Amino acid sequence: MDRADHITESCQKHLVSEFLLDLHGGVHVLRLQSEDGTNRLTRQCVLSLTNEIGRLARRAASKGDAGLVIAGNARFFSAGADLSEISALDGPRAYEFSKMGQALMAAIADFPAPVYAAIEGYCMGGGLDLALACRHRIASPHAIFGHRGTALGLITGWGGTQRLPRLIGKGRALEMFVAADKISAKNALRMGLIEAIADDPVAEAVRRLES
Repeated sequence: MDRADHITESCQKHLVSEFLLDLHGGVHVLRLQSEDGTNRLTRQCVLSLTNEIGRLARRAASKGDAGLVIAGNARFFSAGADLSEISALDGPRAYEFSKMGQALMAAIADFPAPVYAAIEGYCMGGGLDLALACRHRIASPHAIFGHRGTALGLITGWGGTQRLPRLIGKGRALEMFVAADKISAKNALRMGLIEAIADDPVAEAVRRLES
């Protein structure tokens, strides 16, 4: 590869967006995306999402948008934070990253219109924190949930330790955190982690918001 090709490839990677945004009637659908398809919540992704959610919140407040749907792809809603980034952080920078994630979750939780997480595939770690910050959660039959940080010696700093117990109870939440087990969509529905299972959770979320 010559230098020109290398520069072109680098620019193309740099210009890849962290999300796609579509408008369905009065409902915005924000799809997380990444080059590898895992939709990890990198520092850049968290910053971009926080800014975009803020912009959409201002629009929703002024124009009365019906709501927002956050989704991923068929295999990953989000695999959570980028562990390679986390491992390189010292104490002060780790604290800063934690506050950045909390700001994103607060922006979602405080959105002036209903927010749905439309979950397909894996919803793990920080990705689950993001889904928990949404007012509603709908999943596909093959969705998988988990907070597996303890298996790696980590614990979430993005609000999941507060939101999950309020949603499913302290006992079940503690089991999810400590055992680091993967939870199927069927079990997630039974424990109250999600509200419904749908073959197309995005379409179902949009339908509910427009009804």
